[in-house]
Amino acid sequence: MASMQAADTPTPGRIQERLTTQLPLMWFSLAFLAGIVLGSLVSLSIWVWVGLAVIFLLVAIASRIFPLSSFLSPPLSFILQPFTFILFVALFLGAARYQYSVPKFDAFHIAFYNDRDYDLLITGYLVEPPDYRDNYTNLRVEVEKVDTGDGDLPAQGLILVRASPNQTFEYGQRIRLRGKLKTPPENEDFSYRDYLAAQRVHSYMTSAEITVLPGEGGNTFLRGLYAFKQKSFNNIYRLFPDPESSLLAGILLGVDTGLTKELQDAFKNTGTAHIIAISGFNISIIAALFVTFFSRFLGARNGAILAVIGIASYTVLVGGDAAVVRAAIMGTLALFARQIGRRQFALNTLLAVALIMCLWNPLYLWDVGFQLSFFATLGLILYAEPFSNFANRIITKYLPASTGEKTAKLFSEFVLLTLAAQLTTIPIMAYHFQRISLVSFIANPFILPAQPAVMVVGGLAVLLSLAWFPLGQIAAWIAWPFVVYTIRIVELFDRVPHGTIFLGDFSVWFVILFYAALLALTFGWSSFRKWIRSLGQKTGAVGVGSVLVALVIGLLLVWRAAAAIPDGLLHVTFLDVGSADGVLIKTPSGKSILINGGESVTRLSDHLGRRISSFDRKLDWLVVAATEEEQVAALPRVLERYPPDAVLWSGNRQASFSSRILNEYLTLKGIPVIETRKDQALDLGDGATLTVLATGPRGAVLLLEYGNFRTLLPVGMSFEAQEELGYGEEVGPVSVLLLADSGYAASNPEDWVYNLNPELIVLSVSAADQNGMPDEETLEIVKDFELFRTDRNGWIEISTNGAQMWVDVERMMPVEATDVP
Repeated sequence: MASMQAADTPTPGRIQERLTTQLPLMWFSLAFLAGIVLGSLVSLSIWVWVGLAVIFLLVAIASRIFPLSSFLSPPLSFILQPFTFILFVALFLGAARYQYSVPKFDAFHIAFYNDRDYDLLITGYLVEPPDYRDNYTNLRVEVEKVDTGDGDLPAQGLILVRASPNQTFEYGQRIRLRGKLKTPPENEDFSYRDYLAAQRVHSYMTSAEITVLPGEGGNTFLRGLYAFKQKSFNNIYRLFPDPESSLLAGILLGVDTGLTKELQDAFKNTGTAHIIAISGFNISIIAALFVTFFSRFLGARNGAILAVIGIASYTVLVGGDAAVVRAAIMGTLALFARQIGRRQFALNTLLAVALIMCLWNPLYLWDVGFQLSFFATLGLILYAEPFSNFANRIITKYLPASTGEKTAKLFSEFVLLTLAAQLTTIPIMAYHFQRISLVSFIANPFILPAQPAVMVVGGLAVLLSLAWFPLGQIAAWIAWPFVVYTIRIVELFDRVPHGTIFLGDFSVWFVILFYAALLALTFGWSSFRKWIRSLGQKTGAVGVGSVLVALVIGLLLVWRAAAAIPDGLLHVTFLDVGSADGVLIKTPSGKSILINGGESVTRLSDHLGRRISSFDRKLDWLVVAATEEEQVAALPRVLERYPPDAVLWSGNRQASFSSRILNEYLTLKGIPVIETRKDQALDLGDGATLTVLATGPRGAVLLLEYGNFRTLLPVGMSFEAQEELGYGEEVGPVSVLLLADSGYAASNPEDWVYNLNPELIVLSVSAADQNGMPDEETLEIVKDFELFRTDRNGWIEISTNGAQMWVDVERMMPVEATDVP
């Protein structure tokens, strides 16, 4: 017994052997990554760091030939081993690599020309597809030449350019830019400069004049790949309504810019943002679900292979950029490590991949996505197996063996895998985002089971639509319930009181202490048991499950169709589109009329997607009642998703850039456009009419009538129109009044409001209006009226049967029914 205990006692020699033979890459990689941090803190010449690395390499070789253990006594003989000196070599090489990555802004680098007080002419080509946003488009340009006024000079480097949102560009397109080049900004809360520097971008141009040049740059393969991605993106918006289409575009293609800020915040607050942010967190969880799903039919090994193929296909589908490749590698590593059941191998490989990626770009170490990917994968490697084994032991104590194992397996897949990944990412989330989601541990188990169907069936719908669109539409109908379920669950948990803790500034020392304590506890644990897998499922269970899934899909589709069936009421919804007007009218028989729409594509598309039938996504009428930029900027792109049968137009078509683009789009598509005239009445059916009370270069004043219900919409009202209408006397009392120009006092005089004597007043304004709207004078005038505001209430929906009206809002309980005078 004594001899056995002696054999099991870890001696310094055995500990050293374990460190150097079982986890060599892990320690070498950690030293290299620490060297990158050291290089960022201590600014020495690259040759100093290389010289130190060479010295320690020679010492390591010498200590191998002449072991120091023969000259030194413990513990020095244990510490001063060849492997210790090799770690110092890695440390100094990491510092040297960081110094090498620091850019040299000479006359051949485009950043040399930053912050000049004159315009530059820059020639280059797009190295990525354009990133379309609501109010601008981001272009990433590889510079070839720069002209400061004395002719073209050779230059290199990447710049970020902001262009007009309604201009279209393609990857590889050669362009010429005119504008001032700036250093990206930074402040105490966020350094846009560091964020772009991690992507090797050190220059920034806003308000650029852009000329497209003949010829192309870039890579032929990438050009084809990005064309495929753009076609897939367009088809997603044809197949699905918003916000489901925008969520799928984020999940399948990595393009999440179509999601409204409110919905993005809901995902963040519930700890489910990994669903739309392509990170190691997302891919690790999905990979685990993939292998479980495929293994049930093909066995563990073939299931893992198919899961890897699925991850690779997904990586190509979303464009295959560096961030996605990083996440795919991390996710695949976690999957592979769990398959072979060797944590040591996984840790070695995980750190080695981190080393390779930081060798390519040392600034990855400060990238939030890289940190989340790394630590989420680390959490799965370290804790997935122990958590699952523990759950299995507890559950099987109280349930029959077969039932207990199945229950434990499901609990592990949908709860414990998430917990394992979140445990190691909590400090990163707290440090970077100053918040911790308490509901994430509950929300994720509800959401994750639907994600394989979202990705697989949704992706299949897109692929089939590229071959034959009707076939893709059928698959989209099957995928849609899973996508809408995801959104509704996120929105439901986002409304849980105190579901998110906002921390404020979070010290990096807390992050370090957390990981130190967690890893000390982890590696101090006595042992880990092997992963227990249940092989296969009974055919009957699979069959019953398939039938249940089909029934649920059918019920949800029927529910969606039923929700779109007209209810016999007239619905007028004032959409929350900022400091502009967007009014959606749904007639008793189901016709859809949109009046203007604001400047936010994401907001308008989201509103329409929630209110227009998925099976008939079009507008019966578009009414352009004002042509200012902020009133119509969203329309050119949204109409591609919700085309109108006809357009009623009021106002100068050349009044703004977006009105010109909109006019060109309508002409190109052959959509009939009717010019408004005074007293023109548009028959909406079912007795509802939309009458043009006044019209002019600025737009139109509209009156919606249905029975005794009257709503006045002065979207394009001018001072001349006010006088023409006798400051409301010619109109008479109305049920609902929309305040003109977001509450601008001159457009809403006291006589106008009191002559109209509305039962209800609606104000459409942004929560942080840059012009300070609404005016205090206007608020004083309407203080005795029932007022609803989009900046406080969100969307405002008024329903009426012509005799009564009901009001429902996004952020307040509905009011009681009101008799229409």
